[in-house]
Amino acid sequence: MPQTALSQAAASLLAAPTDRPPVPARAIDARLYQILFLSLFLLLGLVTRDWTLHPTIILVAIVTCCATQAIAQSIVQFLQWRVEQKSDPWPMPSLQPSTYYSALITALGLSLLLRVDRWETMVLACSMAIASKFLLRVNQKHIFNPGNFGIISVLLLTHHAWVSPGQWGESAWYAALFLLCGGLVLQKVGRWDTTVAFLSVYVGLEAVRNLYLGWTWDVWGHRLMSGSLVMFALFMITDPRTIPNARSARLIWAAAIAALTFVLRNVYFLNTAVFWALFVLAPLTFLLDWLFQADRFEWLHPSADRSMTASPSLDR
Repeated sequence: MPQTALSQAAASLLAAPTDRPPVPARAIDARLYQILFLSLFLLLGLVTRDWTLHPTIILVAIVTCCATQAIAQSIVQFLQWRVEQKSDPWPMPSLQPSTYYSALITALGLSLLLRVDRWETMVLACSMAIASKFLLRVNQKHIFNPGNFGIISVLLLTHHAWVSPGQWGESAWYAALFLLCGGLVLQKVGRWDTTVAFLSVYVGLEAVRNLYLGWTWDVWGHRLMSGSLVMFALFMITDPRTIPNARSARLIWAAAIAALTFVLRNVYFLNTAVFWALFVLAPLTFLLDWLFQADRFEWLHPSADRSMTASPSLDR
């Protein structure tokens, strides 16, 4: 590969968290909240719900995501080292915990949403999810949400994976807990507008359909009382690394995903409609970023105490 092409390839990949400036000492990484809450949900589901999920599969997911993150970063560092022709020894992979926060979030998210009957399937899902962050990106921005990409990959490539939207049942207190914890995380990263737009449009479309069919509102409530739907709206569709930069663009984008979810669920009867809708419309982000110019989301704010949103390696 010519030197210029190699330089461009390495530069494209070098969104590696390792080169980002350090977080101020008083900042609390928003990902820590997300890791805490996702772990709580996982423990809650294992204890109170009859899940077909085993601790071994969770461990496989965590190890696979972190190992893939380390390998991918090592490759990026090697490319940088070769391009810059440094005299220093090739740097070893970072062992800082923050380097693996996003990988851990992906592992916990996949453990919560994805069900598999073979551990190899979870390895494939996690590997594809993390690899997509490094390989599928435009202008240093991920094309797909990593967790969503992992789910769609194993649904397409294997017969050993499925998503169970009703795994949380219809208990209102589950939804309330998700909203409370998810709301705190969204307040930290400033992307609550995306969740509100998605849920408003989707709930509204379901209400119109309910009225058109003459059903009781119990049916409408039953269709919306899905813990997986709330978790998707709070923790997956709001990933700042893959959604549009401008607020107006995010509202359009979230509304489009909600509309497509409604069509896929009610016309094509897909119980995994939300994941397919996000996957299909993810590339729309780049068109909206071009149409609606706005500053890119910065994990490390240079001055504000709002540096909760800042993180040197929030590679999500």
